[in-house]
Amino acid sequence: MKIGVIGSGNIGGNLGKHWAKAGHEVLFSSRHPEELNDIVREAGGNSKAVSIEKAFEENADVYLLAVPYKAIDRLSELYAGEYGGKVIIDATNPYPERDGEMAQEVKDSNRNASEYTAMKFNTAKTSKAFNTIHADHLKNRAFKETDKLAVPYAAQDQESKEITRKLIEDIGFDAVYVGDLTKTKIMDPDQKIYGKSLNRQELEKLIP
Repeated sequence: MKIGVIGSGNIGGNLGKHWAKAGHEVLFSSRHPEELNDIVREAGGNSKAVSIEKAFEENADVYLLAVPYKAIDRLSELYAGEYGGKVIIDATNPYPERDGEMAQEVKDSNRNASEYTAMKFNTAKTSKAFNTIHADHLKNRAFKETDKLAVPYAAQDQESKEITRKLIEDIGFDAVYVGDLTKTKIMDPDQKIYGKSLNRQELEKLIP
């Protein structure tokens, strides 16, 4: 698969490197792609650094959103013509102390964070994953044969569900389906499974 990584920090950078190792084509992107050369070198395989604009123009199969939550509005508007029908994996979290008023409004609303993302990227097929696990565990616990960590995920439709499950399993984690996007409240900051690094059995006990 061709994967566009939008935001190549701790989460996006490490996931992109894992996916490149697993044989996927990875487009690392940020506002400053010239600063991503080290990540591309570490990733090896079929990967390269591009601007966010170029990543969307490259017509990837799936996009990982690993940016500050406050960037969702701007990205969804700026590239509205580019992601129609694509799967978008939302790895973002709203932190009002970092993202400001819009994040607080989402937290205070009846809508889960992933539902807000899906509403903004309304021509895409949105899933939610990789926002609950510690970044260092995401980096260091991939490709385990035993004692695997589980990654919870939710999805808007069958295609986003299947692709997200595959991309979790391709890098050596167990995929645990939470439900559709209306069920993702437990994945949001300060909720039941946020910040937890657990195996499948432990995680499934916490999911209603």
